[in-house]
Amino acid sequence: MAASVRNGRTGNLPAEANAFIGRTDELAEISGLLGHTRLVTLTGPGGVGKSRLALRAAHAARRAFPGGMWLVELSELRNPDLLTNAVAQATRLTEQTLRPLLEGLCEHLAGAAPLLLLDTCEHVLDECARVVQELLAHVPELRVLATSRQPLGVPGEHLLTVAPLPLGEWDDAVALFAARASAAVPSFALTDANRAGVAAVCARLDGIPLALELAAVRLRGFPLDRLLEGLDSRFDLLVSPARPRLARHQTLRTAIGWSHELCTPLERLLWARLSVFAGGWDLEAAEFVCHGGPLDAEEILALLASLTEKSIVTREGDGAAVRYRMLDTVRSFGAEWLAGLGEEEAVRRRHRDYFRWTARQGEAEWLGPGQRMWAERLTAEHANVRLAMEECLTTAEPETALELAGTLWYFWFACGFAEEGRGYLERALRRTHGLGPEHTLAIWTHRLVTVVPDDLDAAESVSAAYVWLAEERQLPVPALPLTGASLAVRGESARSAVLYGSAPQWPGGGGGAEFYQLLTLAVQAYLLAGQGAFERCAAVAERLRADCAKRGELWMRAWGDFFVSLSGIGLGRPDEALRSGREALAAKWRVHDRLGAAAVTDLLVAAQACRGEPLLAAQLLGVSRRLWYAAGLPRLGNSETTVFRREYVRRLRATLGNTRFTEAVREGHELGPDAAVTLALGGAPEPV
Repeated sequence: MAASVRNGRTGNLPAEANAFIGRTDELAEISGLLGHTRLVTLTGPGGVGKSRLALRAAHAARRAFPGGMWLVELSELRNPDLLTNAVAQATRLTEQTLRPLLEGLCEHLAGAAPLLLLDTCEHVLDECARVVQELLAHVPELRVLATSRQPLGVPGEHLLTVAPLPLGEWDDAVALFAARASAAVPSFALTDANRAGVAAVCARLDGIPLALELAAVRLRGFPLDRLLEGLDSRFDLLVSPARPRLARHQTLRTAIGWSHELCTPLERLLWARLSVFAGGWDLEAAEFVCHGGPLDAEEILALLASLTEKSIVTREGDGAAVRYRMLDTVRSFGAEWLAGLGEEEAVRRRHRDYFRWTARQGEAEWLGPGQRMWAERLTAEHANVRLAMEECLTTAEPETALELAGTLWYFWFACGFAEEGRGYLERALRRTHGLGPEHTLAIWTHRLVTVVPDDLDAAESVSAAYVWLAEERQLPVPALPLTGASLAVRGESARSAVLYGSAPQWPGGGGGAEFYQLLTLAVQAYLLAGQGAFERCAAVAERLRADCAKRGELWMRAWGDFFVSLSGIGLGRPDEALRSGREALAAKWRVHDRLGAAAVTDLLVAAQACRGEPLLAAQLLGVSRRLWYAAGLPRLGNSETTVFRREYVRRLRATLGNTRFTEAVREGHELGPDAAVTLALGGAPEPV
């Protein structure tokens, strides 16, 4: 089984949107460099094709990197301090500890050779250089391919300058223009009759790929000769007699500016307003953020379609999952136009308010049937959430930052972004004073995301903060479930059961109140399991599952499945334990709860061992270790961490023999996270 999914660490490289044209020599050179150089940086001006070349080179080198190929898009990153978080997110590391994130990232990437593709480094250059140097120093198998307008300046860096495409009637520039023109206008074909005209257009645009692609789309409205006339007249206005040729960066800006002039006034206005987004947007966001004045919300869908036809905007996905984005150079042009209109502050404020509203909606619906949707939506909008947080933190409204960071407790806590959430909350709390409701919510959220398995002492302060929050919101003060958990972990289960034994009845009262109601039941099940009271544990877990089912909730229900599985193992019912454990794992993986997935996999080891599947159980021990690494807690994946692990390692080693046991554990450990979960779920692919 393991062999069929052994190379599961495939990475996150997107498919190429269209055929790659030319650059044969550059691709061969990059391939050779990656074989013996640990850091290769592609440099060159904007629009010259660095990102596309790097992506093609990575796809071509896939077989050389069994550790996965991971694209980190940095153009959307505004705060350099979050660069490590961006790399962790792209490589699917969920760090839920208080140790330095970079340390966890080094451990996560160690093993089979991975390739990290860092795209658009220039605006976070210093931090990028620091992180790359640390990763290369601590992950010997790692290779890094970067794109940047400037070198990173890291020792051992090999620079490859990406030049515009070669000009001439039979060269790459003409081939690229012809390919994109044929895609835009199916009736277009490169012939002997028009080849010279195409070559003249390419020469006028200096062979810059982005300029060529924008110009090719213009053939929808102009014949080739008119296109060349338009380029000539526009460029002649900008060329001084002393400078017979434009600088390449000015050539690109001129090409983009010409596309801008060919847009209608409303298309230009929408282009400018869309520049405030980071990492893309959907239709609802565009309608909220970009409407106003002469631009009605009802017109935005049609205008987006028109900008997409002009290649100003790209469209991704289908149906409800459709998202839009702009290339960095195009977005920068729009941002300059927006500033010139004097609208930048107002549109940024609407962007911030939209994602504040999104966060509130997510909190209100988190404990319900839309939970998976919200986990995926907030993850897709992560760059925009970051941008909204930065906008709050850099304006004179620190209470807004507190409110947004606190409202996102479910995203930080349940979706694996605790470290990032702590950073935002600490920045916001440093800027404010007082005991208002936003301040109280932020304190509670900060303490909540500080509760991790290797820092359980923080649990008691979280509970105390909740008492404070409950008083602010005029809610009944519940029993303190996290305090009970803290006592139990210290070996004081009997005392904690006496002090915190029954879950109180809760009225309705907001996302945090409902969450704590369910968390109380989960902790009670945990305490009962710690005392060996498995029948009672199962009964409480079933109640937790029932309460979650009423809401359509997924994340906390998976903990109910976890405790039913744990009770099944304790009561000698391995089939029941396996069934509930797989349900828990599938749910945890859907909502990106890596820590929960790792904990559930430990139970599946026991269930498979008890069912007489020692080889699969040993492979799942390796899977468990890999998932604890992915959750940022490698210590909990060690064989000697718990009595539970020591006992099953002993049993499985005795059954399989030392050599086969070691091989099976290694097979499981070498799987990437997705393939590891597939194996734990019985081999049936599970969408993530």
